[in-house]
Amino acid sequence: MAAAQTRAYWTPERMAHALPIDLLGPLKQALGETTATRRTQGARPASVPEAATSSARWAAGGAVARTTGRVFLTMDGSDFVCSASALRSANRDVVVTAGHCVKNGSGAWAENWTFVPGYDVGRKPYGTFLARRMFVAGPWSRIGDDNYDVAMVAVAPSGGRHLTDRVGGQGIGFNVRRGQRTFGFGFPADPPYDGEHLVYCAGGAHDDPHALTQDQGVRCDLTAGSSGGPWLSAFDASTGQGTVTSVSSFKYSDDHGTMYGPYFGDTIKELFDSAQRA
Repeated sequence: MAAAQTRAYWTPERMAHALPIDLLGPLKQALGETTATRRTQGARPASVPEAATSSARWAAGGAVARTTGRVFLTMDGSDFVCSASALRSANRDVVVTAGHCVKNGSGAWAENWTFVPGYDVGRKPYGTFLARRMFVAGPWSRIGDDNYDVAMVAVAPSGGRHLTDRVGGQGIGFNVRRGQRTFGFGFPADPPYDGEHLVYCAGGAHDDPHALTQDQGVRCDLTAGSSGGPWLSAFDASTGQGTVTSVSSFKYSDDHGTMYGPYFGDTIKELFDSAQRA
């Protein structure tokens, strides 16, 4: 019954009006805002200046165009969009995204959580996959710790088929060497983007210069809506395959041109193992 209600909930109109979750990160905490507050304010005000374009629409197809998708969810009574990726896993059902796309820090869990792999201008070529179990790390759930802004979601089969039987999956890596060349993918929905196309950026990852997190950053102008999109290392553009080593998490309020993502260590491996056993 719940699955039927979720499928019925996401009408084309609701999908079109869902807001991108804010990307602004830890520097806002100095102003007295909690992680939960900043994550669910929706689209950034138009007065926020955009970084010079450093991203482009992905037109090369391949696996990444199938495995990356949009997430539609309801949080605290409002509808939001994020990005996510299908992963190769034992149960063939695991999706990785940002923690704030599943749970509002120490606050509410998402409802109506739906993954649309291969989304393209409203089309759902591989169907929709609904969450059956969602996993976040303890530090994210307790205090919204940005070092652990990662979620793993075990989705239910769609049309009688497991997720990765339908679209394939990316690999996932843990405790990998820092500073690698990284490709970030997602569906940015704030201007100058509209959330309807898969967009990417690429560059060398670097440590957080503010030293407020253990995250790495990549020069990237993807906007809100790209939260949870995969960061791929050892990426082969000819096949669209790589290894997910992070997800888009936040931007600092004084630097809209750099995206940050959490480092996948042992805690994130435990999340993945829990999800693939689900």
